[in-house]
Amino acid sequence: MTEKSLSVIIPNYNGRKLLEAYLPYTMAALEQVAKWELIVVDDASTDDSIAFLQHTYPQVLIIKNKINKGFSFTCNAGMAEARYNYLFFLNSDIKLTPEYFSNQWNVFEDKNTFGVMGKILEMDSGNVEVAAKYPKKVGDKFKISSQFYFQGAGEYAPTAFLSGANALVDAEKMKYLGGFDEIYSPFYFEDLDLSTRAWRMGWKCYYDHVSICYHLGSCTIKQENLKKGIKEIYFRNRLIFHGVHLSEDNFLSFKNQTLWLEVIPKMILGKFWIYKSYKSFLQYDEKIQNSRSILRRQMNDYNSKISLFDILDEMDNMMERENVIWM
Repeated sequence: MTEKSLSVIIPNYNGRKLLEAYLPYTMAALEQVAKWELIVVDDASTDDSIAFLQHTYPQVLIIKNKINKGFSFTCNAGMAEARYNYLFFLNSDIKLTPEYFSNQWNVFEDKNTFGVMGKILEMDSGNVEVAAKYPKKVGDKFKISSQFYFQGAGEYAPTAFLSGANALVDAEKMKYLGGFDEIYSPFYFEDLDLSTRAWRMGWKCYYDHVSICYHLGSCTIKQENLKKGIKEIYFRNRLIFHGVHLSEDNFLSFKNQTLWLEVIPKMILGKFWIYKSYKSFLQYDEKIQNSRSILRRQMNDYNSKISLFDILDEMDNMMERENVIWM
């Protein structure tokens, strides 16, 4: 395993109050890490986030986007400046526990580990919000169907994807992949896509049930009153994800399946947002082909032929002899 040096990357947009509330907990958790740096990438905030950081946390490296670019671009800007062997992507509304990192380093003793995430609990209720993610095949759709963990302290479970809210990843592998794919801007599906690319390279993503953090919720999105457009973005990006990762034939079948089973029925019910979303998706063909080509080239470099649905088989093999607790 390489040296435990850590670059923490926090994307920020008008999150001054969140930084004030939760950065102290991040700093406390970093006391368990010998060498670290903290990078906050400000996505053209209009509040006093930057002034607060400069005054209260002068040791923090601040990167400023000139215009609002969204999650993927903002995280990638932080990655470009990161100096250390591991990258920790952390949302500003996450509260880390003091021992958060302690149990995660051992998973990187396997050279094929891409990354790991800890358990996310809801801030108010204490209920589990995020555990290991299990996918299933629905026609030609890759769908995250349930959550689980392995019973037994310190056991890492495979997960279909690492949440972008608290993903600890191998910096070399992350940079080889080119970071988050900005095709998904402004948000949604970029973390599933990243982890899927990692799995298809032959690397593995893990969930650590021992490491705990708390999540306040999608504050930034709610504050900016983007709820009306969220469904459009989510649906569009789900289609883009399948366009990147399905074979050409399967993707054609998936598009037909989506059109007849989702788009048309919803339009009949007067939910015209789905037409707008589908129309937007159709304009992404060139970008989808570019993302497919890059991934195909990277997989060829590693002699990998892993398909999207091979990930299910790999996860099942890793879970076969474990005591799986479904949630």
